[in-house]
Amino acid sequence: MSSPAPVSAPIAVTGASGRIGGRVARLLAAGGVPLRLLGRDPARLPDLPGARKAPPAPYGDAGAMRRALDGAGTLFLISAHESPDRIQEHRTAVDAAVAVGVGRIVYVSFLGAAPQATFTFARDHWHTERYIEASGAAHTFLRNSWYLAGFPAMTGEDGVIRGPAGEGRVAAVAHEDIADVAAAVLTGDGHDGAVYDVTGEEALTLAEVAEELSRVTGRTIRYVPQTRDEAYASRAGYGADHWEVTGWVTSYEAMARGEMSTVADTVRRLTGHAPMTLRAWLDAHPRAYAHLI
Repeated sequence: MSSPAPVSAPIAVTGASGRIGGRVARLLAAGGVPLRLLGRDPARLPDLPGARKAPPAPYGDAGAMRRALDGAGTLFLISAHESPDRIQEHRTAVDAAVAVGVGRIVYVSFLGAAPQATFTFARDHWHTERYIEASGAAHTFLRNSWYLAGFPAMTGEDGVIRGPAGEGRVAAVAHEDIADVAAAVLTGDGHDGAVYDVTGEEALTLAEVAEELSRVTGRTIRYVPQTRDEAYASRAGYGADHWEVTGWVTSYEAMARGEMSTVADTVRRLTGHAPMTLRAWLDAHPRAYAHLI
């Protein structure tokens, strides 16, 4: 095992070419924080002052992750893309970090992470959290709600949102606000051991989401509730594996059961600004709903 990294050691930012990791990296670089940038494609990593780009390091490649993280003091770990192997990929990344002396892990989790969460992908996050706790590293968990970006993405080109969400409410959050919270945690004190719910401040039904999408697209967007059987049947032609379809369907069922309705003040409290509303987010991201116009 390598010696623990010095206090001034770089912060390793995973997913640094993505929406959360990229914004975190830019915010930290602007504050003069030394960085180690990780991403699936190093060519897409941003050029930032005080940042070093690591060679490709898939989470599941222990040797590559150790080389990428060697000398870093903190790991900002954005969860891997959903897959049957995601928990093991996370464990490998955590083991690599601890092996080279990383002393702190800030992990991007999901709201309501639990072993029996309705949303099956949220279960992966619970198992990852427990593994990080057992690693001995200082840690903070950011349990993000549904992304605001998910609303236009789950709307078909026919202008219909379909799923078994009932009249459940969702306090969705913007990638930008998650990144701002992460930057505050990574550069602040007093966050070790904390678990933060990171949400928007408005909890909307999918019918209300459809109204906002109608406003910005100029066409009628509707929410059509489905039963579980209808949800599986309507997605049968997507060519996706059963585990993935189950994740999609159970995300709606989690909404129906109130598991995404939590409204927390984390964004406002840690960043000093209010989280984006759906209306503000849609106005700022017209490309997100271009397929509906």
